Amino acid sequence: MLGTHVVTSAQNADQSADQTTDWNPLLRAEFAKPYWADLQSFIAAERREHSVYPPHEEVFAALRLTSYADTKVMILGQDPYHGAGQAHGLAFSVRRGVRVPPSLRNMYQELRDDLGIPVPEHGNLDRWARQGVLLLNTTLTVRASEAASHQKHGWEEFTDQMIRTVADKAKPVVFVLWGNAARRKAELIDRSRHTIIESPHPSPFSARTGYFGSKPFSRINAALVESGHEPIDWPVDGPRDDPSDDVVGAPHHGAD
Repeated sequence: MLGTHVVTSAQNADQSADQTTDWNPLLRAEFAKPYWADLQSFIAAERREHSVYPPHEEVFAALRLTSYADTKVMILGQDPYHGAGQAHGLAFSVRRGVRVPPSLRNMYQELRDDLGIPVPEHGNLDRWARQGVLLLNTTLTVRASEAASHQKHGWEEFTDQMIRTVADKAKPVVFVLWGNAARRKAELIDRSRHTIIESPHPSPFSARTGYFGSKPFSRINAALVESGHEPIDWPVDGPRDDPSDDVVGAPHHGAD
């Protein structure tokens, strides 16, 4: 299990509780570093005093759905959604039955304009993840209703190492960096071997400053094909979609 050998109040630690993945041997050294124990103690204390998202068992959902071996695209987010019922461990994604957040609505609009794919009625991106799109936030937990509340407590050190680990892959990967925070991570990636797609963030605050019209989805697929990968089949509903992974009919919640 991811991080289960860290003896830091293990019953409270945020770790992948149900499945070993091929990320484990690649990230194991992180679990022995002092920052990891401090991070787990911090999150355990936060969960005792506050609501924290995503739920403990979904913190590493991205690593379970997208193995290291299958990762060919990384889309980098920042914070999990901080509204009740929204975050489920994949950057930008929400479960079926949860209102599609504004940034994801803008992503869907750009997907429609780029590739002609109709705007979906739900926000679950599991199907992308199962095709090798690692939907990674740089901070993996957040206190309810308090954006950025778990930043600078250790998650960034862990996810920076994840970025380096993916960048060490022999076969080219497409890194998608939206917004200034994500674009700063470009220094961790060898541009001579990998493709980096950058633009403003799809947030309503910045989407019209260069995100709309940037055609990221067709550019991702062009880079994948050029490097010998299969392209991503971008519709979020399809034969790879497993409805059992969703809470169908969950109540609607406000979006961040």
